[in-house]
Amino acid sequence: MSSKPIQKIIFGSPGTGKSYMIDKTIIPEELKINKPENIIKAVFHPEYTHGDFMGKLLPMTQDGQVEYNFYEGHFLKALSQAYKNILSTYDKHENKIEGKEVENVALVIDEINRGNSSAIFGSIFQLLDREEDGWSSYTTSINGVMFIKLLELLDGDFSKKNNEITHLSIPPFNSQSIMSLQQKLKFLNFDLINKTIRIPPNLSIIATMNTSDSSIYYMDSAFKRRWDWEFIDINSNLIKSGGTAFNNRSDWESFIRKLNSFIKNNHSYIRGIEDKQVGKYFIKGDVISKSVVQSKLMFFIWDSVFTRDKKPLLELLDIKDKNELITFGDFSTKIDNFIKRVESYNV
Repeated sequence: MSSKPIQKIIFGSPGTGKSYMIDKTIIPEELKINKPENIIKAVFHPEYTHGDFMGKLLPMTQDGQVEYNFYEGHFLKALSQAYKNILSTYDKHENKIEGKEVENVALVIDEINRGNSSAIFGSIFQLLDREEDGWSSYTTSINGVMFIKLLELLDGDFSKKNNEITHLSIPPFNSQSIMSLQQKLKFLNFDLINKTIRIPPNLSIIATMNTSDSSIYYMDSAFKRRWDWEFIDINSNLIKSGGTAFNNRSDWESFIRKLNSFIKNNHSYIRGIEDKQVGKYFIKGDVISKSVVQSKLMFFIWDSVFTRDKKPLLELLDIKDKNELITFGDFSTKIDNFIKRVESYNV
């Protein structure tokens, strides 16, 4: 299992090889995934809904009667596969099987900005915050029929009384009361009593986004913050500067204060200044690399803050010829100058 889950959006112009990078590099080399059942793919589009993502009831006709069956969406399918891979590393006595590694699962979302991401993710949005161990920081509830479908996807077998599950078996654990099984499943962070879930560390979510389509659906700042970002330029090169930008949180927070002053002082160029400033948790970690600042922070500044007019960035970087700053690719190469100029900005 990867020591840390990947949760990133790979962005750039159309035809630059974003999907190719996921299929040929990230999935087989970084995540070590080689089984098709561990790769779940979705494509967002204007008609794609939360039901497509989580699951929904659909009618079917059988013997002249209309019945409704619940079909899992891409996220629920990926989540259940990740849970199953964790469960498969334990025996029925709750002992970890020696030498058996947890297999990673990848949920791949193509064209993430061609659908209404906030509506599609819904309450799953809060699960995107991850702890250092890779688990979601928070939980979210799933409703009755979705809860039952998740149990079925885990090959669960259960009995009911008064429409409530009384006994349940989930391989490798035999049938027992919900309370007893809950105690055994603590390592899974799947709460059978309160019907809550968390994303496990062996589930990575990787998305692609065409920068030319960035205006199709608006991604709010809170949604963007929960992803790592990687930029591929027009020549299919991954723009990823080496080295460290900030060695500690104190330096980072000082930088953010100055950056926010720069943003506020240029409020006349910005629509909706309140959510265009940057919080100290926009990037987590004690040591912050240049590549993270480059792809995550600088893209946010370029795409969300100074969307309409790049004049403040030209002035900040002391660039006289505006043709030097036409695309984000141009801006991303100025990372050292960007950090230097912000750090020397007068608050």
